[in-house]
Amino acid sequence: MQMISDDISTELSARRTGMSFQRTRMSADRTLMSVIRTSLSLISFGFTIHQLAQKLKDQNLLPSAAPERTFGTTLVAFGIMMLTFGIVYHVRFMIELRRERRLMAEEQLIHGKSGFPPSLTLITAILLLILGVWTIASMLFKIMPFN
Repeated sequence: MQMISDDISTELSARRTGMSFQRTRMSADRTLMSVIRTSLSLISFGFTIHQLAQKLKDQNLLPSAAPERTFGTTLVAFGIMMLTFGIVYHVRFMIELRRERRLMAEEQLIHGKSGFPPSLTLITAILLLILGVWTIASMLFKIMPFN
């Protein structure tokens, strides 16, 4: 009777540990979403300041838009840097989490049958990074489509 009870306890423990890996993965995605929100705010606010200053200068309402444009470009650059660091952190964390999960599955401490799906959050972050780089290139080199 004790043997059956131990087997059930071990099985339930393995399932809880397996689910904790999924919760940790989802937590990492939420952390990356926070980075995305902040960097998107920096990029969009910086772009808006840059464009507004340029339009005011074009209408001769500002003698020079250089300081404002520099500030806007700096905000976009900060947003891009923050997003880059967030992506790198997320990827490194997920590689380590997958490695730990694989080792525990090999030792039969967890089942490890359900895989980690591709992270839609990571894909979104990469697309936003590409858009951010495209935006700052447009701002600095006056190329289309954002200029």
